[in-house]
Amino acid sequence: MPIILDKVSHIYAKDTAMAVSALENVSLVIPDGQFIGLIGHTGSGKSTLVQHLNGLMKATSGSIYFNGEDVDGQGFDKRVLRSKVGLVFQYPEHQLFETDVFSDVCFGPKNLGLSKKEVELRAYEALKLVGLEDEYFYQSPFDLSGGQKRRVAIAGVLAMKPQVLILDEPTAGLDPKGRDEILDQISKLKEETKITVILVSHSMDDVAKYVDRIIVMNKGCVMYDDEPKAVFEQYQYLEEIGLSAPQVTYIMKNLRVHGYDVNDKVTTIEEAKEEIKQYFASVKV
Repeated sequence: MPIILDKVSHIYAKDTAMAVSALENVSLVIPDGQFIGLIGHTGSGKSTLVQHLNGLMKATSGSIYFNGEDVDGQGFDKRVLRSKVGLVFQYPEHQLFETDVFSDVCFGPKNLGLSKKEVELRAYEALKLVGLEDEYFYQSPFDLSGGQKRRVAIAGVLAMKPQVLILDEPTAGLDPKGRDEILDQISKLKEETKITVILVSHSMDDVAKYVDRIIVMNKGCVMYDDEPKAVFEQYQYLEEIGLSAPQVTYIMKNLRVHGYDVNDKVTTIEEAKEEIKQYFASVKV
């Protein structure tokens, strides 16, 4: 079942002199199994939006539905929502607190009232899904590298067997190799488990490479909601709000300006490689 947002607004410090509108009449449908990129400049409403999706924040007005139920309705159990809509924060240290990695990943499913055997099985499967080697299972999570900590934080959410996985800047602070490893693992995970993934990111290159759909936030509103190519065609408007197109798009536009008859609407390196190969194959030497 999808997550549906119907005219959701959120005002911080409502009815005070410090009131700030963070979301304004946001309406979205997030279907099962989609890989979504959520982008926007700092203060655009991205983080506020994702915290509404698993009930960490309550809408000032409007409604949010999960599996057909109003998450703020009387009798709705938000613990169930948070077990099904998992949020991995930007800084994994905010989610790691046990003495060793395996115990940390066991924490979530243990609180679901499962048997010890089922809890440990879920933790083991989740750690293998994120590609963490067995040798790290009984180390302190705080002794791990930044990339490994992120894997553990993601595993802790996956052990709950969520239907939706929300990742808030999962590659922040990582080097290019670590960034690619994390995102490749998430993409593989999405294909294997068929869960919905929402990726919050400032990297247009990462978003273009992995997602099926992009939602652009600006001043608390949805500015664009479309497939990546359609969104990045509006790169001039994106630039006006502090965003951009992927770097490869600018390279291809520059080639076209200099007389190379290539498609300048490509958004990934692989697409650009194929386009350039086809161009030179068609050129008579």
